Amino acid sequence: MSRTHDAERRTAIAKKSETTPIETDEIEALARAAGDEVVATVTQAGREDPGTYFGRGKVDELAETVAASDAHRVVVDDALTPGQHHALESAMPDSTAVVDRHRLVLEIFEAGAGSRRATLQVELAQLRYDLPRLIESADEGMLNEMTEKGSPVYDVRDRIDRLERKLGELPEPAEQFRERRREEGFDLVTLAGYTNAGKSTLLRRLADEMSLRNSSREAGDASTEKGATATVRDRLFETLETTTRRATVDGRPLLVTDTVGFVDDLPHDLVESFSSTLSEAGAADAVVLVVDASDPEPLFRDRLDVSLAVLKSQGVEDERIVPALNKVDCLPADARGRRLDLAEKRLPPAAANPIPVSVLEGTNLERLRDRILKRLPTDAAALEVPNCDEAMTLVSRAYDRTSVETVDYDDAVTIRCRGPPRVLEQLRARAERIAGERA
Repeated sequence: MSRTHDAERRTAIAKKSETTPIETDEIEALARAAGDEVVATVTQAGREDPGTYFGRGKVDELAETVAASDAHRVVVDDALTPGQHHALESAMPDSTAVVDRHRLVLEIFEAGAGSRRATLQVELAQLRYDLPRLIESADEGMLNEMTEKGSPVYDVRDRIDRLERKLGELPEPAEQFRERRREEGFDLVTLAGYTNAGKSTLLRRLADEMSLRNSSREAGDASTEKGATATVRDRLFETLETTTRRATVDGRPLLVTDTVGFVDDLPHDLVESFSSTLSEAGAADAVVLVVDASDPEPLFRDRLDVSLAVLKSQGVEDERIVPALNKVDCLPADARGRRLDLAEKRLPPAAANPIPVSVLEGTNLERLRDRILKRLPTDAAALEVPNCDEAMTLVSRAYDRTSVETVDYDDAVTIRCRGPPRVLEQLRARAERIAGERA
């Protein structure tokens, strides 16, 4: 089920919907993300057939289209029952595979899983997907014996149990990583939103704009391209695990994390498997919600609503959200205004005033940077210590971890700075210790 790189699979897209017009852009993008070449599209309006999903006549048309286009497989933009899958595949030309939306997404996640945890999570999701299909295809005699070793159903269930145990035993480095970085003075910023909204490109832009300090691989950094700020392509699911980069804004060191993008109708097992990546949003000091403003208005509205609901489910308070409407360069002025008005009406008051940006063109990134800074927890401190070697060390530490406003040198050294409350507490304690030792 890995992606095809040497020769792309020729794929026919099939979609059924009770409403019209029937859009196939996203499922085609998913197919291309899996390495497929989309060579034909067949759609049908109406309710699904419980046996064959499509009506009999449309099934025949699909088979003819597959034969005429020399397609290797059919991708159905929905979750098929095991029976529907078998019926459709049986009606297609010989050697034509049929995969539904869930199987397609599993393929993409399998190809993109880089860590051991992600690999195990994908395998677990695949087995949970396959189990009911295996049960339905099994004969009654086998099912009666499926508690005995050697049964395929037993083997799959046993593997699921073992994978769940393995995942439960794996360490969770992300939480310790975040805690350690906060102790070192970093603020945590997360990028969230739908796939292909521009998050990975924004990560690169913010790192450039915010004076990237170090783009080497960090613990908890799942980037597959060492030394790069982010792999930026027009491809869904480019980020399957979190990617974290260092940056600095107005003297404050940040860790900016790109998370797995949301996608409509994501298989439940994958939502569960990768929920840990979304927890990055709940732990962040600020969350930049990236929304594709170039989507049609109904889709833009729905995806904004879903994104806000997902962030709320992860415990993200409204005050931490920074809404960024990306790709405004693709819209005329009147459409841009409508998107801003629509977003303003749907955003909670504490997250109001969405920022129209073009990550590609670099439009309004300064405004976005300022808004992020305002969302970060900030205190002010005036630290006074005797003028000694330890004072110079304290000054250096303040410059490294805070935004220093002034440093006055006399018999005493006075440092006025602003920064994360936890860092200022550490600096105050250090200043008190130096003063006490010199008293």
